[in-house]
Amino acid sequence: MTHLPRSAMRPIRSFLFVPGHRESWIDRVAGHGADAVILDLEDSVPTDHKEAARALVADKIAGLAAAGQRVYVRINRSPALYDFDDILAVTREGLEGLVLSKPGGPEDIQIAAALVSEAEMRNGLELGRIALTPTLETARSMQVAYEIALNPRVNAICGASAKNGDSARALGIEWSPEGTETLYMSQRTVMAARATGKMPLGGLWQDVHDLEGLERYARRNHAHGFVGEMILHPSNVAVVNRAYTPTPEEIRYFKGMIEAYEKAVAQGIGAVIYDGDHVDLAHVQTAHAVVALAEGAGGED
Repeated sequence: MTHLPRSAMRPIRSFLFVPGHRESWIDRVAGHGADAVILDLEDSVPTDHKEAARALVADKIAGLAAAGQRVYVRINRSPALYDFDDILAVTREGLEGLVLSKPGGPEDIQIAAALVSEAEMRNGLELGRIALTPTLETARSMQVAYEIALNPRVNAICGASAKNGDSARALGIEWSPEGTETLYMSQRTVMAARATGKMPLGGLWQDVHDLEGLERYARRNHAHGFVGEMILHPSNVAVVNRAYTPTPEEIRYFKGMIEAYEKAVAQGIGAVIYDGDHVDLAHVQTAHAVVALAEGAGGED
């Protein structure tokens, strides 16, 4: 039975891509403040640079991890399976997980999990320590999101809604700033992840210099149930972290709710009016979850 380390289940607000062949970018990535980084061996790396990128990324993992950076690698895949040379090279100390693009369904995740187990054994790592984070970019993967999320190695699933990206092409949808065309896909991702105890992730905002648009997009995703999202540029990190972290006002509100409810319970009362709203145990459980999230993200008291 695979049991992922607790670190792989910690929330990821900002998940920053870095092309795996750009050494100077990799060397700077730990200073950008992203909760986790994705060293990319796939689409952002030209074909004739892929072998060199694989070696470079494998060499950089330990140093980034030692600097406190959570590290993932997006690997290549063929029509048949994920690239075992990539998996074997990067499955080493310091790697938290692999990002799996375009899975067709749960069988792809099962095959990838078996390949990772083989790489862990060959490289002398504890079996089950490497997480898998699939991005739902095919129509079938969106339809069977729950089955994909059930795999014990999966720690998160990403409902990617990039403008003109793979998921848009797979569904034949046209992107809009309002995002109504992706709402059903997003909710399927969130429900599948929540039902299996995994993290639902969103992304990707393409116009990386439009920070106001990014903030609206990220806050909408947060309101729809995502816990974070994949991003493409260092300037996006602070915006996304802020969108997915409770504000000081929210923290004070929910802490006040908890205090008011506990006083009511001490008097034998199971519900209370707080700031004009009816509050009972269900609402207070939500309040505790928000406060815990804020404390985990370094939010203010």
